[in-house]
Amino acid sequence: MSHNKTALITGASAGLGSEFARQLAAQGYNLVLVARRRERLQALADELADGRSIEIITADLSRAEAPAEIAAALAAKGIHIDYLVNNAGIAGGHLLEDRDWQQHRDFCQLMMLAVLELCHLLIPAMRERGFGRVINVASVAGRVPRADGGLYGPSKAYLVALSENLSLELKGSGVEVCALCPGFTHTEFHAVAGLDDMKRSLPGWMWYDAGVVVREGLRAVEKGKPVYLSGRLYRWLDPLMQSLLTRRLFRAPGRPARNQ
Repeated sequence: MSHNKTALITGASAGLGSEFARQLAAQGYNLVLVARRRERLQALADELADGRSIEIITADLSRAEAPAEIAAALAAKGIHIDYLVNNAGIAGGHLLEDRDWQQHRDFCQLMMLAVLELCHLLIPAMRERGFGRVINVASVAGRVPRADGGLYGPSKAYLVALSENLSLELKGSGVEVCALCPGFTHTEFHAVAGLDDMKRSLPGWMWYDAGVVVREGLRAVEKGKPVYLSGRLYRWLDPLMQSLLTRRLFRAPGRPARNQ
């Protein structure tokens, strides 16, 4: 049980975020739910209320001001965060072919800088109190480079590196940091990203349920694992993906620009 500790979850309105909320609520945590869609957050809060404290903060983490605004809202209500789940994310575009730089800048703010700032704002107090848990939701896509021009994989690789560094720095402090790396997971992520055709083309054995991913992530951070591959299949594949001998097999050849 959490003994009235509080968990903050970004991207809590759907998918892995809402599953993190359900499983942490079941462990007795009070919740701070953060996302853009207030109606979804309120529905989740109503579902999980059951005598616990649940705060809703609507925020768009692609805005540079959002993390500081979240911290200010917490301070105004006297809420201390003991468990941070950085889960908010989108698929992103193609760095060279999509010519709207603001789109890429917003993506990097959401996927990397917001995570970095929330860690900067919230972890020091965890360390002072001698207890904290941080899960940065990364991805198997961050474990191997691909010639697809996308920013998603590199952004997740950054979260892996960040989590490993923080885990080393915080060793012995009572604060544990884990980069959770799911593979293909049944959520609405692929529909939102326009990737339904890709999802249908892949065999079912490559996919895991959100409940399994979250349960494994919660267990991994408690065990002090700085990086954790969710799903037995991906834990088996990861050493192959990291091997210099087999790494080249995972690299697709480059492709010509769209205007050629």
